[in-house]
Amino acid sequence: MSYLDEVQQDIARIAEQVGPAIAGIGGRRRAVGSGVIAGDGRIVTNAHNLRGSEVHLTVGDTESDGAVAGRDVDGDIAVVSADTAGTAPAEWGSLEDITIGTPVFALSNPGGRGLRVTVGFVSGTERSFRGPRGRRIAGSIEHTAPLLPGSSGGALVDREGRLIGINTNRLGEGFYLAIPADEQLRSKVDSLARGEAPVRPRLGIGIAPPHVAKGLRRAVGLPDADGLLIRAVEEGGPADTAGLQEGDLIVAASGAPVGSVDDFYDVLEKAADGRTFELTLLRGTDERTVSVALS
Repeated sequence: MSYLDEVQQDIARIAEQVGPAIAGIGGRRRAVGSGVIAGDGRIVTNAHNLRGSEVHLTVGDTESDGAVAGRDVDGDIAVVSADTAGTAPAEWGSLEDITIGTPVFALSNPGGRGLRVTVGFVSGTERSFRGPRGRRIAGSIEHTAPLLPGSSGGALVDREGRLIGINTNRLGEGFYLAIPADEQLRSKVDSLARGEAPVRPRLGIGIAPPHVAKGLRRAVGLPDADGLLIRAVEEGGPADTAGLQEGDLIVAASGAPVGSVDDFYDVLEKAADGRTFELTLLRGTDERTVSVALS
């Protein structure tokens, strides 16, 4: 048997084995995305595929409406509750043997317009990208299985048809990213299915990264300084209550220098709700320390 014959058989087997568990998200007007049946009445997809609390779904030849059970926008994962008509869910796999060069298969059903199965290889592991609101999502699997628009939320599986990732991001030039289907994701899916959306500490500000901050400070005649520039302050939010202002430059958080947006989010993620969070700021050229009660 030739290599191409083996690949053909693998694709056909994966399509038959996993294809029924791949759902279409949307589709009434345009392809929106895909999803994966991960349990009875439970469909996992990307949070960026969802536009409201109700979701139009296609599972096999059946169209129906589902409801969003929970979503993690920063992590770009959501769970939809729907009638999956007894369809067998995708089997969760293991990431232990997933390395560069591992063959993988990507399955999708863009907007319910039919199953697609493509093959590729893992080209990188532990990759990072930005979620819908700019937070870093780490640990992703980079691969080369081609994806059509509307494929996000679909499955990345190994040669045994076991789920190893949720496809989420197209890098261009033939590379794609999948959120790893590890124990952390399984736990998150269980929580979202129960309606327990993650609550992250928030300040209620919009920020500009260091390179933008430096340019804006130079434009108004202020000296260079490393930090994040506050570009907007949410009225009534924790930052507003603490007296932070548009134009302030955050140079440290909880005593740690802030050299990047990721540095800031890493410190913020470790903080607890209701805790006092200290920020060191430059307002013009004056340095000050402000305590913010997180919400």
